[in-house]
Amino acid sequence: MSTLHRIPDAPKRLLAHDAALRHGVMDEALVLSRAECEDIVQRALKLSKADACRVSVGSSYDTNLRFADNQMSTSGITDDASISITSVVGKKRASVSTNDVSPEGLARAVAQSEALARLAPDDPELMPELGPQTYATIPAWFDSTANLSAEDRAKAALTALEPARRAKDLTVAGFIECSARATALGTSAGLFAYHRSTGANYTLTVRTNDGTGSGWIGADENDFSKIDFAGIATRAIEKSRASRNPQAIEPGRYTVIFEPQAVSDLIGSVRGAMNARSADEGRSPFSVRGGGTKLGQSIMDSRVTLLTDPADPQILGAPFDGDGLPAGRQVWVENGVLKQLAYTRFWAQRKGVTPTGGGGFGGGLKMLGGASSLDEMIKNTERAVLVTRLWYLRAVDQRTLVYTGLTRDGTFLVENGRISRSIKNFRFNDSPLFLLNNLEAVGPSVRVAEGGSVVPTLKARDFSFTSLSDAV
Repeated sequence: MSTLHRIPDAPKRLLAHDAALRHGVMDEALVLSRAECEDIVQRALKLSKADACRVSVGSSYDTNLRFADNQMSTSGITDDASISITSVVGKKRASVSTNDVSPEGLARAVAQSEALARLAPDDPELMPELGPQTYATIPAWFDSTANLSAEDRAKAALTALEPARRAKDLTVAGFIECSARATALGTSAGLFAYHRSTGANYTLTVRTNDGTGSGWIGADENDFSKIDFAGIATRAIEKSRASRNPQAIEPGRYTVIFEPQAVSDLIGSVRGAMNARSADEGRSPFSVRGGGTKLGQSIMDSRVTLLTDPADPQILGAPFDGDGLPAGRQVWVENGVLKQLAYTRFWAQRKGVTPTGGGGFGGGLKMLGGASSLDEMIKNTERAVLVTRLWYLRAVDQRTLVYTGLTRDGTFLVENGRISRSIKNFRFNDSPLFLLNNLEAVGPSVRVAEGGSVVPTLKARDFSFTSLSDAV
C-alpha cells in the first residue's frame, strides 16, 4: 500500500482513507475525481517545456479475499495513484512514471522525461498529440462494488466454505477481487479524458479429497451484486464430484463442447491477431499470400460475429485508448466475414484509413451468441468431449494461430446424449480459426471470469487432442 501525496484537501481525504482501511470498504472518494485528475494534468502541462506533452493519470483502490483448504487465509487492500509524463522534443520522445503527485514529485517527473527525450533516438512513427475529443459516457461504476466491506466479501466466501466443510470430502480454494479505478489523460494540444469503473472477479476451485476430482467456476462483473456466489459454489461442487476417477480415452480428433471459459481461453488470441499492420506485412493469419489482406473474405462459420463495444452492457470498457482516441463499437467479423482490422494512428495514416480506437479494441471481445443451451448440446450429441476450461496455452504457429495447451478442472465424455464419465485431461494442438469454422451449435453469450471476453458455449467438430495428461 502506498501513501499518496494528494492535492489540496489531502487531510480530509486521508482521514476518510484511514477509516475505510479499517472497515475494508472502497469509496468513490478513494479514487481520484475528474477535478483532481484535471488539476494534476494541468499542473504537469504548465511545467512542461517540451514541444508536446502527454500526461496519463491512474488511481486504484483494490480489495481482495483469498481462501484455501476450507478456511479464509488472507484479506488485503491496496491503493495507489500513478502519473506518466511523455515529453516530445523534435522527433524524440520519452516517458517517466511516478506515484508522487506532490508539486516537487510532479516537477521532477516532467524534468526527467524532458531530459530523457533529448537523449532518445528519433521516432520515425511519432504522431502529434490529439486535441479535444468527444467521448461516450460509459456507466461502469457501481456502488454495490465500490461500497463493499470485508464482511461482504467474507459472506460471499462462506457460500463455498460452509458446504465444503459440511461435506467432509471436499476442499475449496477461491479468490475474490474487487476494484475501483479512475483513468485520465491530457495533452498539450488540449485533450482531456476521464473514466472511472468498478470491477468484481471471483474464481472458485473445488477438489475432492481423494485427489481425483476438480471443478472450477468463475465470474466477472462490474456490479458485485450480479455474481451468484451460491450458484457458483453449487456448480463447482457438482463438477468436482462428477469428475472423480477420470478414465483415459485415446487422443485424436473429437467433437467438443467448450464451456464459455474454454472458448475465451482459445479465441482470445484472435483479438491480438487482428492487427492491420501485421496483416499488411504478411505476418498474420489474415494476410493473403503474395500481398494484401483477407478483408471482405469469409474466414469463419456464418454464425460467427465478433465485435467490441465499450458501451455494451456486457463489456463496459473504457471510452478511449492510450492516445486519447475515442473507442466505439467495432465489428471485426460479421456473419463469418472479416470486416475490420485494427489500425494504429500511424498505420492508419500510412494506409489512408480511419484509425480504430481502443488500440483497436474497446473493452473485451464479444462473440454474439445463439439459442442452444448446454443441456441441448449434450442431448443432441452422440459422442463428444466436454471441456470446462483450458490452461497453459502457448503459440505454435502465428500464421495459423495454432496453439497448444491443456484441458483442466472437469473434462467429460458425452455419449448418446448424456455425460457418461469423467476422462483424463488432454493436451491439444489446434487453432481458434479452425474451431470457429467447424461449429455445430452456439449458445448464449456470457462474460467470463478470465480473459475479459463475452462468449457463448460452443459445439464444434474435429478438435485435435494430441496426448493425455495425468494432471487433475
